[in-house]
Amino acid sequence: MIQVFDQSPEGIQKAPHDPRILAAGYQVALREVAFSDVHDKDSLMLAMLRGLALTDNFGRNWDALYDVLTDPEARPARLGLLLCDFEHFRKRHPRLSGDLERVMLDAQRDAAGQGRQLWLLAEELESDPKSW
Repeated sequence: MIQVFDQSPEGIQKAPHDPRILAAGYQVALREVAFSDVHDKDSLMLAMLRGLALTDNFGRNWDALYDVLTDPEARPARLGLLLCDFEHFRKRHPRLSGDLERVMLDAQRDAAGQGRQLWLLAEELESDPKSW
């Protein structure tokens, strides 16, 4: 079976089973970004700040996020973003998620142009809290 890290990153992909273990085995630095509590751009930028372990001087805008994702000084050459609860976020906030996707996909393309790899892996929660 081909693993996601066997291939070059391409768009937002479904996260594999046990992504943390797989990433470690492939020497991919994996950062988790939780979208469960994202309801606007401010909370989205806060989720990215936390997930990427950024400092408070992070600009919290699209350009700053792009810069952080493509900065070879700040990011490892093989980086994976584990986007937790991403599909639910997409459904709740289509416009905001569209803006985010454009930034992440641009960063992924530009990273590839620098000989770097940025995987975007959507991982869903096991159960939908709304169905409880």
